Amino acid sequence: MEKIGYMPINKLRKMISSKEISPVEIMNETFERINSLNSRFGAYITLDQAGSLKKAKEAEEAVMKGKDLGPLHGIPIPIKDLEPVKNMRCTFGSIPADIIAEEDAISVERIKSAGGIIIGKTNTPEYGNAGTTENRVFGISRNPWDEELTPGGSSGGSAVSICSGMTSIAQGSDGGGSIRIPASLCGIFGLKPTQGRIPRRVHNNTKWNEINFSTTGPMSIDVTDSAILLEVMSGFHQDGENGTIGEENPTFTNFSDTNLDGIKIAFSKGVGGALADKEVIESIEKTVKKIDGLGFSVEEIDFYPDESEMLFRTWFDFWCSRSYLMTPHLIDDKKNREGLTDYFRTNIQHGKDISGASLFEALNNIGKYRKYTQSIFNNYDLLITPTIAVKPFKINEYPEEINGIKCGSPFWDWTPFTYIFNLTGNPAASIPVTRSKDNLPIGMQVVGGLMKENLILAFSKLIESNEPWNSYPEIK
Repeated sequence: MEKIGYMPINKLRKMISSKEISPVEIMNETFERINSLNSRFGAYITLDQAGSLKKAKEAEEAVMKGKDLGPLHGIPIPIKDLEPVKNMRCTFGSIPADIIAEEDAISVERIKSAGGIIIGKTNTPEYGNAGTTENRVFGISRNPWDEELTPGGSSGGSAVSICSGMTSIAQGSDGGGSIRIPASLCGIFGLKPTQGRIPRRVHNNTKWNEINFSTTGPMSIDVTDSAILLEVMSGFHQDGENGTIGEENPTFTNFSDTNLDGIKIAFSKGVGGALADKEVIESIEKTVKKIDGLGFSVEEIDFYPDESEMLFRTWFDFWCSRSYLMTPHLIDDKKNREGLTDYFRTNIQHGKDISGASLFEALNNIGKYRKYTQSIFNNYDLLITPTIAVKPFKINEYPEEINGIKCGSPFWDWTPFTYIFNLTGNPAASIPVTRSKDNLPIGMQVVGGLMKENLILAFSKLIESNEPWNSYPEIK
């Protein structure tokens, strides 16, 4: 039998129901693989092996008694360590590292109610403030395709868990590309839903969903699994922050209900003038030709809501301001400040120092970008871009130049395709469509109109069916 960590959960769930495999067997093999690989790849911050095995036994008893089973019954699921899981530590990849969560995130509540077993928390850069995954408390996450390479971030631990076959699914979050970036670098599927699709509880810094452009989302080895997890986590909740979509029980798993006939697809090599590495663009162009060969209408456009530098500044100003509002005690206290990573200290200091005029300018820009993006989706159903501008690169060796053009900010300039859709709220997925010349994954971003996750998922499923990506790194 193939490794459980590389088996789609939709297949495992059927095997559990038919008693071909038990939740206990699944859990034992899951932890056997985690325990053998985690010290090497740094996927997990916290693990609950004893508690998970106990829940697996309870799940097995429910099967044997013929009880109704949820869509995630007996499935091991890790949670990115930016989302609280009750009675489990929630560190945000930062100090202090011993805070125990008093309640579940809404998405976690729903995963548990659907029968999922939360096995632990995955690594993240400090408060999700980087496109790679390193922090001073728990160290570095490494890409299973090559341990010297970054898996991306900030949902890097979740992506590593999937790519290495520890689990076939994970929860992530995305505030500037944090699901899509590691999905691309690790060769898996990841979806950032429409802002407000998955509710989050109201906290003092996130009362207005319009500017809280981070969202929870699914990551998986195949499209169907992400659709299942999205369906479980989505829907209105009375405790959700303002802006939560009011749809009660949205469905995303009935791909045949979405008609793809006649859809119009736009393809843009760049965003705001920022382009990808030549090999990345050529790889995406080959995939676009295959899509065209499937009978779709694909038209190349120049997606240009603003200069790329201004797009980044707008996102960065808001992101850093929000980060400071979440963590003023970390920058205002000298002892805490000295324990922070350089990137996080820089970000929250910027958030503290930014002027009201700059924030007002950013708000105006966001409105402008939303209007522009909506105009694109008035004419097209989907937009295709590269997910990121480069191939996987070495840990802490950020690209100094792209296509011979020097990067003004090596820490961020390789991610120009993702954060714009956090500002606009549009759903966007990364599909692992191809490999580089040195056999490293390259992702393609597929963006839809607001609340068009079903279209993205159905299209992604079609691509998966025609160009299967079920090959994974050989881990010795």
